[in-house]
Amino acid sequence: MMIARALVVPLLLGLVAPLSATAPAGAAPPSKAAAAAFVPPLSTRGRYIVDATGARFKLKSGNWHGASGTWNGSGDVDDDANHHAGENSHRIPLGLDRAPLADMVSSFKEIGLNSVRLPFSDEMIGDTRPVTDAAVAANPQLKGKTPIQVYDSVVAALTGAGLAVILNNHTNTTRWCCGVDGNERWNAAQSTQQWEENWLTMVRRYRDNPYVVGADLYNEVRRDVWDDPNWGSGDEHDWFAASQHLGDRILREANPNLLIVVEGINWTGIPVDGFAHGRPTLTPARRLSHTLVASGKLVYSAHFYDYTGPNHSGATGIGETSDPRYRDLSRDDLFTVLYQQAFFVTAEPGQHFTAPLWVSEFGVDGSAPEGSLQRQWFANFVDYLIQTDADFAYWPVVGWSETRGGNNWALVFWDKNGQKATGDAWRAEIWNRLVASDGRTGVIDPVPRWSMLSPDHGDFVQSSTLRDRPDWDSGARKAACPDGQRLDGLAHTGNRGLCTGIAATVTGYQVVTDERYVTTDWASGYSKLQCPAGAYLAGYAVRGAAMSSAICAVPATPLAGGGRTVWFDRGDNRPSGNPGGDFADGNYKGQCAPGEYAAGVAYTGRIGKSRTPDALYCR
Repeated sequence: MMIARALVVPLLLGLVAPLSATAPAGAAPPSKAAAAAFVPPLSTRGRYIVDATGARFKLKSGNWHGASGTWNGSGDVDDDANHHAGENSHRIPLGLDRAPLADMVSSFKEIGLNSVRLPFSDEMIGDTRPVTDAAVAANPQLKGKTPIQVYDSVVAALTGAGLAVILNNHTNTTRWCCGVDGNERWNAAQSTQQWEENWLTMVRRYRDNPYVVGADLYNEVRRDVWDDPNWGSGDEHDWFAASQHLGDRILREANPNLLIVVEGINWTGIPVDGFAHGRPTLTPARRLSHTLVASGKLVYSAHFYDYTGPNHSGATGIGETSDPRYRDLSRDDLFTVLYQQAFFVTAEPGQHFTAPLWVSEFGVDGSAPEGSLQRQWFANFVDYLIQTDADFAYWPVVGWSETRGGNNWALVFWDKNGQKATGDAWRAEIWNRLVASDGRTGVIDPVPRWSMLSPDHGDFVQSSTLRDRPDWDSGARKAACPDGQRLDGLAHTGNRGLCTGIAATVTGYQVVTDERYVTTDWASGYSKLQCPAGAYLAGYAVRGAAMSSAICAVPATPLAGGGRTVWFDRGDNRPSGNPGGDFADGNYKGQCAPGEYAAGVAYTGRIGKSRTPDALYCR
């Protein structure tokens, strides 16, 4: 979330900056009369988001903030002066005291939006205090409602107009983000379990509304006073594990149709020269990417503002370092950094990390003077969004007319009399160029899916079918491909695996713990776990680093073909072209060739060996 530049930022900042009260469900689905540019539900094909017809649906979004809070954290919460830029949202989307809801929604469509990122706080979900009449002065139908009931009405209005809505868990508490404010992580002011249950509540609330299309799991994960978030360490600060676990729960327990949006890590380290610090964003996904139980539902996300930088917190004064901000970079250097930090996930097809990228926050101060670095950055950044055909969401859409002198970031401004004004002419030209750029359109053909298995710290069973079955190897760490995929590669050490798609109807599974199905000695002197004839490897189990068992999928029509041994105990043995990408960085890997399937794995416990995978039997 963007903050006013005039604010003093504290040290160690992780910055970028009509239902009854007991109604269990959210807004009703829009009427068929609502014009929509897509047919829900949405999913992904490679780097593109597509609708139910397979047609590309590019997210051209805006952020309508307020429900996540605008209070700065000190002083009387009812005093506008104690809210960000003096703009008091009253715990609901900003501006409902100034303009009718329908007018605000119409204004979003007028500026070219087809979707809205709608922030909320965990506190909002259980907040039973009705909003004041003044907070909804322009919308008397909302009087007496709680914040979440107002949120319901906003969702209904947006989706009723044909706009897609992405729910965004922005904060734990209903206050302005994003410093050392108790909202640094998903579990900063609450437990991870409570965070997950809150999300399931929200998803179930709107699951009958097909135009609620996505869940943006948490905003700008960053350092608190003492600890950094991480991507894959397995502890309580592990954002990769937390987002992976919640994404799976949402798809299995609440709504299998939603897109799961995972933002990169926004900040780690102490923002002081001489100390390690920076903005990892999505760079860790190159080596450790998400594999959800439902393929085609993952969207990655990142935020960029001119005043932040690849190693700059965005602070001015305390917490400011000598690192360049994004606006200080040349056009070419900016593009290089953007690629490295986030855009690689869309630019490199056929990798385990390949996914749509939604830049779910970017924006600029409309008061930036002519010739300034801010204007130059905004033009360059929009050029890159167009060049890369990325999905995007501007921050923020709504602002107050009388505060433009100090907070001129919005695209649409409303005064106290409900009069609307739009942003500055120089931004309008650039913005109109962006929303007019459709990029790739039409039906997107299906592409091969590649998925990483990472049982680094526990089970990583991504087959929904197998999750509903008894534990096939109790006490072992297990990994399994999502339904509709097969195991294609294994690492010699580290227990990582690689999956890809297979067109086969599975009728059952067979656990293999010995050589009873081996018909030819394809790895002489080695122990072999081989699937029954016609079956293929769908997963495996390990104890420590050692192989324990394999699980094979038995298709309705048995697979055929001769076999060959792929050794990888002394080096990589993978097909040319790097299909699927490096799924076990720093370790030897073996992988079957295109057109083959893995039907067995060999290992040995002889002296100097640890029963780790040494060879695959590819058929």
